[in-house]
Amino acid sequence: MSFIKPVFRSALPIALLLVLPFLSSAQKKKEKDKDYAQLVDPFIGTGGHGHTYPGPVMPFGMVQLGPDTRLEGWDGCSGYHYTDSLVYGFSHTHLSGTGVPDYCDVLFMPTTGDPKFKNTEYRSRFSKKNEGATPGYYHTLLDKYNIGVELTATTRAGVHRYTYPSTDKANIIIDLQHRDEVLDSWIEVVNDHEVRGFRMSKSWADKQQVYFYAKFSKPFKTYGTALNNEVQNGQNKVQGKNVKLFLQFDNPGEVISKVGISSVSTEGALKNLDTEVPDFDFKKIQKDAKIAWNHELNKIQVEGGAPAPSSQTQAVGGTGPYSYAPPAKKVVQPDYAKIKQTIFYTALYHSMVAPSIYSDVDGQYRGMDQQVHTAQGFDYYTVFSLWDTFRAENPLLTLIDRKRTLDFIKSFMAMYDQGGLLPIWPLATTETYCMIGNHSIPVIVDAYAKGIRNFDAEKAFTAMKAAVNRNQFGLDNYRKNGAVQSDVEDASVSKTLEYAYDDWCIAQMAKMLNKTDDYTQYIQRAQYWKNVYNNQNTFMQARVNGGWLEPFDPTEINGNYTEGNSWQYSFLVPHDVETLIDKMGGRQSFENKLDELFSTQSKLSGSDIPDVAGLIGQYAHGNEPSHHMAYLYNFTDSPDKTQFYVSRILREEYSNKPDGLAGNEDCGQMSAWYVMSSLGIYNIAPGQQDFQIGIPQFDKAVINLENGKKFSIINPGAGITRSNIYLQGMNLDKKVYSKLFINYDDINKGGDFEVFTGRLANKIFTQDLEKPFSKINDNLIVPNPYIVAPAKSFKQPFSIQIKDQDTDAKIYYTLDGSAPTAASTPYTQPINISDNITVKAIAIKDGKSSFVDEASFIKLRNDIKLTIVNKYLPNYAAKGDESLIDGQHGTNNWRLGNWQGYQGKDFIAVVDMSVVKPIKQISISTLQDSRAWIVFPKYVQFWTSNDGKTYKLATTINTKVDIKDTNVQTQEFTAPLNTNARYIKLIAKQYGPLPEWHENKGSQSYIFADEITIE
Repeated sequence: MSFIKPVFRSALPIALLLVLPFLSSAQKKKEKDKDYAQLVDPFIGTGGHGHTYPGPVMPFGMVQLGPDTRLEGWDGCSGYHYTDSLVYGFSHTHLSGTGVPDYCDVLFMPTTGDPKFKNTEYRSRFSKKNEGATPGYYHTLLDKYNIGVELTATTRAGVHRYTYPSTDKANIIIDLQHRDEVLDSWIEVVNDHEVRGFRMSKSWADKQQVYFYAKFSKPFKTYGTALNNEVQNGQNKVQGKNVKLFLQFDNPGEVISKVGISSVSTEGALKNLDTEVPDFDFKKIQKDAKIAWNHELNKIQVEGGAPAPSSQTQAVGGTGPYSYAPPAKKVVQPDYAKIKQTIFYTALYHSMVAPSIYSDVDGQYRGMDQQVHTAQGFDYYTVFSLWDTFRAENPLLTLIDRKRTLDFIKSFMAMYDQGGLLPIWPLATTETYCMIGNHSIPVIVDAYAKGIRNFDAEKAFTAMKAAVNRNQFGLDNYRKNGAVQSDVEDASVSKTLEYAYDDWCIAQMAKMLNKTDDYTQYIQRAQYWKNVYNNQNTFMQARVNGGWLEPFDPTEINGNYTEGNSWQYSFLVPHDVETLIDKMGGRQSFENKLDELFSTQSKLSGSDIPDVAGLIGQYAHGNEPSHHMAYLYNFTDSPDKTQFYVSRILREEYSNKPDGLAGNEDCGQMSAWYVMSSLGIYNIAPGQQDFQIGIPQFDKAVINLENGKKFSIINPGAGITRSNIYLQGMNLDKKVYSKLFINYDDINKGGDFEVFTGRLANKIFTQDLEKPFSKINDNLIVPNPYIVAPAKSFKQPFSIQIKDQDTDAKIYYTLDGSAPTAASTPYTQPINISDNITVKAIAIKDGKSSFVDEASFIKLRNDIKLTIVNKYLPNYAAKGDESLIDGQHGTNNWRLGNWQGYQGKDFIAVVDMSVVKPIKQISISTLQDSRAWIVFPKYVQFWTSNDGKTYKLATTINTKVDIKDTNVQTQEFTAPLNTNARYIKLIAKQYGPLPEWHENKGSQSYIFADEITIE
């Protein structure tokens, strides 16, 4: 038998080789997703100003079911706030972390006893101890009725399980009036198990349509349709603006309601319902939701993050040799690793709540043109908070969810087909135009740059150019002047900066498509940020009348910046950082400026904007324009400060508590910043391929890429001590890595990125690392010159200067209104101004010219003095006491700040003409924007006097425009006097409390006044 042994011995390895591939394949098949859903806490962000909601939703689901506890106020935007103890019911749509309220459609509320239709009567108290939530599941107990409520969801259907006490009057109230303004609605009882209906409403979205179809696990014994809270006996269908329904069950114990919704029709809602919830198996739907969430959450798998908690023994009592000491007390330290993982996976969860699918199971959806369309080969989405999410959430999803990112882009293109514009902030079938910029562009360009190309790139490029070349929101002014002017458009600084970034993205797309002429045009436009950079103070500052808007305070939140101030916008040049560094005086000066940003003790001033929160110095993590700033230290000689401030922001601005977000969640952006920064990588300028390296927060993080590769980020120091926040070394695939950035291609091909960290900054290590690149080197523009003048209006002669940030550029000017050229007068010394005049100037360098810079100066009369009796509001002061007689008329865009605002009191002013003189007529300009509470005065009285004591009523001019006219408009109240007088008193009568139909009824109206003109 000895000859047999060698045969078996040699055959065994061969057999193993044959079996191992099958074992490996089997093991892969057996690999289950880890249960990261157990680490998600949907209540994070539901307190403070996070504006999230805790109800069940599938990843990017159409149905976002949940409790509604707050119907009004900024912190009620999502319909829920953690501090509330009253619940109105459970609606089927919610917004996650927005700053404007909407949704909360089709409310269901279980009750007992006689049905009630007023929400103040059917609402119930609930207790936090009985409330809980996990991904895809929510439960609570209604104290008023002792009804247990459980909720779960599929992508397009919500499932309710109500457990009633013993009663023959177990009700479900369906309230279609709930929340926002109803334009039309109807409800119909189909049979004793089914109900269907429709709701069209108006809030942030206009004409938002929701159809629903509901089925119940048990028959209801009776029902009542209601119109205007009155039961309509014998009617199984009612239609109107206040439509409700009660269903009543006889001691049912448990009732399961399943509700499908659709933007298309009740048939679409029924198809969604029957496809996704064919039966009443609540547990199966709940389980499937958890499985779906774990599948998504497993795209990034993290381990560790902090040392394991240790129990420390602490002696209690006396310490002397004879003293009594009770048993030692164990003190358990917090499990910081679990806390970080909870924050991380909740953040990843919130990054996948929005956008939301808007197409039905058959692909049908209602488009931006209010017509029904069919998505062919993709899912159509809505709720794109692009001003926020282009910064971190979309780059995250481009990395881990390429298929869905492609669907986003195809949704953008469908919106372009239907409305002629790429989306800005689309909600349901409405382009809300909320926020600024055209930030679907960086999403498309970033995806294309990273290989997501299964869409019509040529058409997308055409759509991008159409978006930035329309005449809206100051874009025409931007193209004409190289910057948005503050006297033409509000948020002029922010818009200039964000338009320039969008143009840079278009230039990158043009380069990838080999469109040389387009590249040249848009890479030049990408440099227009230089025209709002004031080299005198190194801040981004508003341009007006050829110069800088004064007075200037970088801490002031005003109409020249979107939800921020100059501190929070002066670093918003992510595509041309190195040029900004050069203009600020070099790396050290730039670093000093960043240091001041994070360390200044100066407080916010100006308007009170709650979004500007999460402050570290003037850095505001609670709002998006700041989100890239900590990574800018990588461009300096102190990248350790990136590591320090990113770690500090992660630690201070996030927690595992309900108020654990620094500001609005903003549809995933606030959370996506945490996810990306915890991984230790962040793309400051989507559209280019490099991710800044920060400081990885976990012992190990594995990104499971869609191409089957894994990219692991390893930081063993994270598990040793929480103080290891500084880089000491890096390896990529076991080779020394010496860059402060990592390229997308390195991530996408998979591999191991290992960092070594310590407690102290290692400048010896970081000083030799290759810095990131962000600079426009070609097709350079000549920045616009600027005119330094004390004011536009003047009484005494003065002189002006003309300067340019490029000291090598030569300046030429004209005073006759003609366009300057290189043949015009060279500027060599200050120019004296003594009369009405227009100054135009250009800067020329190497044969290239800037845009024309223009300023007009108006000489005022010396014989007029204005006294304002009832003072204007500080936030609407225009330019102070003489703003009403400065020769400058305000436009319809009152947000520019050129109107004076008065509230609570009538406008009263006295004009002193110095001496008695003939007066032909006098007029005052006013503005109305009744949605914003600004209403024309009911009338204006004009009184005359020769001594300033005894006045005679000359005339009363009534308004010609009703408050119901919501168009923004101006009106001149003109009084023909034809008399002699020295003093003229104007009294403009306030409208008073806003009327009943107004959404802010009872609030006091404003009067907005500008120029008083006397002939």
